[in-house]
Formats: sequence, structure tokens, C-alpha cells
Amino acid sequence: MNIITLTRNNFDKTLEKSTIIVIDFWASWCGPCLSFKKVVDEVAQRYPEVQFGNVNIDVEKELAEEFHIQSVPAVMILRDRVIVFAETGLLTVSTLSELVKQAKALNPQQLHNARPDSA
Repeated sequence: MNIITLTRNNFDKTLEKSTIIVIDFWASWCGPCLSFKKVVDEVAQRYPEVQFGNVNIDVEKELAEEFHIQSVPAVMILRDRVIVFAETGLLTVSTLSELVKQAKALNPQQLHNARPDSA
């Protein structure tokens, strides 16, 4: 399956080789996180070409802080290292699938032209 556990050690390398990555921030004490994991698993099966990753915020505190995660579950979608979606709470399979579809359809050139540091 195209879901990996993201750590500080493999995060940058994973971003380098992934055009699109869906990140699920979770914690073992979070009941809704277990429900959302099933959603992520199902959507990952629908999009084998997209990298999915999960971050345990209790283990990877630095990554959670870097992305300003205040509550879980939280999901982020990055396209070419640009955050194109971020939300906390549970999403449905259809909603997450649609967001992945939209991320795939984005024009990478427009993403980079819109970045403040691209000037």
C-alpha cells in the first residue's frame, strides 16, 4: 500500500520524490483518528499513484509543530511541496477523494507562480 509512516528522518526525502502527498496527523489516544484511518486507507487504494503518509503527533512532535497541528485528526495535501489543503476533523471518503482529485488536477506552474517567494 502507498501509505508510509512519516518521521523527521524520512519526511524531506518523501516530499522530494512525491508530487502529491496526503498527510494524516493522528494520535493513539484519539478515537476519531482511528475512524479517519479507515477513510485514508480506502482513498489510498483508489489513488495508488499518490503518496499517503501518517504522522503520530506524540512521536513526531517536531513535525506536528512545523505544520501547526493543534488538534487531530488533521489532514494536509501537498502538491509539489505546496500545501493545497489543510483541515482538522473527520472527512468522508468521497470528500477526501475529491480533494485528492483536485490536487492532481492543479497546474504546478500556477502553484509556484502564486507562492510569495517566487518573485
